[in-house]
Amino acid sequence: MQHTDWSGARERVESLSRHPHRDAIFGAEDHQMRLEPPLSADELDDLERHLGVSLPEDYRTFLTQVSAGGAGPAYGVFPVRRDDSGSWRWHGDGADMTRHDLVKVPFQVDRPYGEILDRLADECPDEEAFDEIENFDTAMEQWQERLYAVLAEPGMDSGAICLVHYGCAQRAWLVVTGPARGQMWWDHRCDEHDLAPMLGDGDEPVGFGAWYLNWLASAEERAAGRAMLTPRDGDGR
Repeated sequence: MQHTDWSGARERVESLSRHPHRDAIFGAEDHQMRLEPPLSADELDDLERHLGVSLPEDYRTFLTQVSAGGAGPAYGVFPVRRDDSGSWRWHGDGADMTRHDLVKVPFQVDRPYGEILDRLADECPDEEAFDEIENFDTAMEQWQERLYAVLAEPGMDSGAICLVHYGCAQRAWLVVTGPARGQMWWDHRCDEHDLAPMLGDGDEPVGFGAWYLNWLASAEERAAGRAMLTPRDGDGR
């Protein structure tokens, strides 16, 4: 992933927070276009020691030059904070999905989960094939247990941090270890699909810096034009 120039980014967000048409930006009613203070260099070092990994460069510099979280795509970037015990965690709807003990495990790029989920979808019980509703209910319960076991597999999101909620249980993750390090990935497990990489116009993987700055540019355009910014406007395209 390329180096991200964050100069002026915080000031641009703060300007949007005062814009008379701020509410044209999707999610602004929730996060109010507010940014938390950036982390200090010492805080960033402590966070990375806690995780046992070095975060991708564009996210590292965002944390120290722009903000620890807040205003951003959809309902905002989950802020990371240190609690009274000295532990770090992200805050937001789904932020607790990040498995701190597995962040060091390389994220899987060659993923078997899509095929597994497709096979499970084909095996979903058909109510019309059962003479008794009780038998159908039992078969459906057993099938759902198999489905949820796959969706909860540690390999699904090991080596990544959940950073944003797009609504309706759809989220996005930042990969922090492995060959996809620095890439943003969609999470549509709510629709029984595997994670998939965010892709730009040329089908190139989208990193955190491009993801955030594309959103910021789209937010400025929407506020100026007073047209509603949809959840995914600016996401890498």
